[in-house]
Amino acid sequence: MRIKNVRVWSEDLKLTEPYSISYETIDSVENVFVHIELEDGTWAIGSGSPAEFVTGEDNSSCLRALKDHSKNLLLDKNINSIETICRSINKALPSNPAARAALDIALFDAYSKIKNVPLFKIFGRCHEGLHTSVTMGIKSIKESSIEAEEYVAKGFHLLKVKTGSNVDHDIELIHKIRERVGKDVGIRVDANQGYNKKDLIKFIEDTEKHNIELIEQPFPRELDSQMKDLPKLIRDKCAADESLHGPDDALRLSKSPHYFGIYNIKLMKCGGLSSAKKIAETANKNGIDLMWGCMDESIVSISAAIHIALSSPSTKYLDLDGSFDLAKDIVSGGFKLMSGKLMPTMKPGLGVNLNDKALA
Repeated sequence: MRIKNVRVWSEDLKLTEPYSISYETIDSVENVFVHIELEDGTWAIGSGSPAEFVTGEDNSSCLRALKDHSKNLLLDKNINSIETICRSINKALPSNPAARAALDIALFDAYSKIKNVPLFKIFGRCHEGLHTSVTMGIKSIKESSIEAEEYVAKGFHLLKVKTGSNVDHDIELIHKIRERVGKDVGIRVDANQGYNKKDLIKFIEDTEKHNIELIEQPFPRELDSQMKDLPKLIRDKCAADESLHGPDDALRLSKSPHYFGIYNIKLMKCGGLSSAKKIAETANKNGIDLMWGCMDESIVSISAAIHIALSSPSTKYLDLDGSFDLAKDIVSGGFKLMSGKLMPTMKPGLGVNLNDKALA
């Protein structure tokens, strides 16, 4: 079954509410989309959300790469040769992981549709569903405490708190959030490369009673080697984010002693499902837990991440809330969210429905 049509475009997706992180306030997110059609009329879709501050790929370079290369890479190719096509994509677009992800996701959507199975069946399902965390923006301690309580009232059981600017402030923030939401709500922390060894140890010691599940990327990527000087109990609690882009990083970080006990895989960092599968395989072989994260993304790529996350035996954590705050999207469906738990639909492919005006 060959690919007969390819369309590429971008959409500015407005957020329901602007939020702040350490370096900017965000009120919308631009995603790129790839729509393909097979010769029997089957359609499929992929999406990408470039993260310039992490990968160096901006929206314009992502869209340009897709417009320049997508037809050559996809047109008239047999969808059953998906692995060969994905290797060609990786070779052609080494500096554009979000563009690779958009192409890769569209291909896997199409491939699982012609097999008439949900995407997770292509990879092999290991989990029925898992709870996702929701990420809190950077606000005052009082505002953050209120926001945490509001998320819990909506049915979420896991909160991810952004930290890393001032360790004393961060400790007080965790104290107040725990006080507000009680002991039964999970708390995760993303330090955004903001700590040194002294800060990290102080944070862990002073928040020990609050049962922090994990700490994302405590040190800058270039200081990865300092992780090995930490006790194993601390390293096991830390998740590689900016330090982990693709399969090569997974191999580098898997050498003994493991710098991190958790890998945070994001499709927009690694370039899609095929690369994510390789990272997951490295984690499986080395006893490293998996966390699946995201940027601000369309339901398209969030659905793809859910399918592959539930297909890895090492998956322990989901942080796939990237589409929750979109005021609009070009698709619906893809997954169900029930009391903070993510479940894929049983429809073929990603299980998403294209909105009527998406291709207008």
